[in-house]
Amino acid sequence: MSDLDERRKQAASFGGVADAYERSRPGYPEAAVAWLAGSTPGDVVDLGAGTGKLTRSLAALGHRVTAVEPLEEMLAQLRANLPDVRTLTGGAEAIPLPDASADVVTCAQAFHWFDHELGLVEIARVLRPGGRVALVWNMRDESEIWVEELSDAIVGRTGLDRGAIEPIERSGLYGTVERAVFEHAQQVDRTTMRELVLSRSYCAILPEEEREPILQRVDDLFAERARDGVVRVPYLTECFRAARR
Repeated sequence: MSDLDERRKQAASFGGVADAYERSRPGYPEAAVAWLAGSTPGDVVDLGAGTGKLTRSLAALGHRVTAVEPLEEMLAQLRANLPDVRTLTGGAEAIPLPDASADVVTCAQAFHWFDHELGLVEIARVLRPGGRVALVWNMRDESEIWVEELSDAIVGRTGLDRGAIEPIERSGLYGTVERAVFEHAQQVDRTTMRELVLSRSYCAILPEEEREPILQRVDDLFAERARDGVVRVPYLTECFRAARR
């Protein structure tokens, strides 16, 4: 199986955990969203929108958002929570929008699933001249030892290690890639912590007998760290943006 085929298999697994994803995944700091998309309302395409974690923050800033997502289970969650947002079924390699129709195309926790070569061409197609692509990931802050242990326990880290800057530069379609990092945190109870783990693609695709030891270790970490029934999970929200040439 090719790397791209493996990524597509993992990405498809989110359909089976869409409800857990919506309940457990953190949103994004307002300052990060403004840095990505700007604070002046514009036409924004949220590509790989999932259940709408970033979509709702974009809409809250006044942007006219079109959410594009390939998995109907994820879109169902988004539509239930954001009924006024325009939604389309589609993916990065074939965005169902006309040329030069967007000021910004955002990708939250999604760029690593794309075929970068095809996706960046499609993003450039739908962007207006000077419009920008904007990528964001919530990365667990592993400078805290217990968070590093959590990452090791759940057998996986975010897809950012597949690269963000290099594919954009290689495409030749965009200008200089800018980067910014924002601190973020999430308060979770035991159930939410479990769902946070279950919503990860590498856990979602495991058979139950392989998931259970992972969840037991996560329960142990929660018990060690919990205060008044909750744990604070720290994140570094890592953002990238580049203007279309």
